[in-house]
Amino acid sequence: MTDHTRTKPTEQDAMAAVRTLIEWAGDDPDREGLLDTPRRVAKAYRELFSGYETDPREYLARTFEEVGGYDELVLLRDIRVVSFCEHHMLPFLGKAHVGYLPDDRVVGISKLARVVHGFARRLQIQEKLTAEIAEAIQDILKPKGVGVVIVSEHSCMTMRGVNTPGSRLTTSHLLGGLRDDPRTRQEFFDLVRNGD
Repeated sequence: MTDHTRTKPTEQDAMAAVRTLIEWAGDDPDREGLLDTPRRVAKAYRELFSGYETDPREYLARTFEEVGGYDELVLLRDIRVVSFCEHHMLPFLGKAHVGYLPDDRVVGISKLARVVHGFARRLQIQEKLTAEIAEAIQDILKPKGVGVVIVSEHSCMTMRGVNTPGSRLTTSHLLGGLRDDPRTRQEFFDLVRNGD
């Protein structure tokens, strides 16, 4: 169980931790090229983990009901994913494809990308990220169905461990009509694969 009463470390604490890692790796944090590295790393981590400071679900709050009767699949492909494996704190990079079957309202397409980015900028596993995005869209928009596919390369496999550059992990999470209707499911996967 997580203790939420702990005080959040300061930026100075983060910088001290980076200095320690530099020393642990075998280098001198006081040499010229590394003097400002702790500050830079702390600043970079603030940006890379900005998902903890936002609620990505809020991006879906503003919707449009004037859809002119449109009730076919909406799919936004190739949303860049930058996230970090919670096991090694190494990045995984790839693309997300997000689709939904509107019921009576749609959301601006930039909001779908913002939801992906908001959830991605946290420590996690790709399977959880895929499910979080789909479930947020389902909970807020209440569409007839949602589908999310993420394909990414994990640095924890390509840079270390089994050292398999080029290997990619694909995860999907389908809800409602995109899971239950075989024709809609097939249309979704066809568009993800061949959307050009």
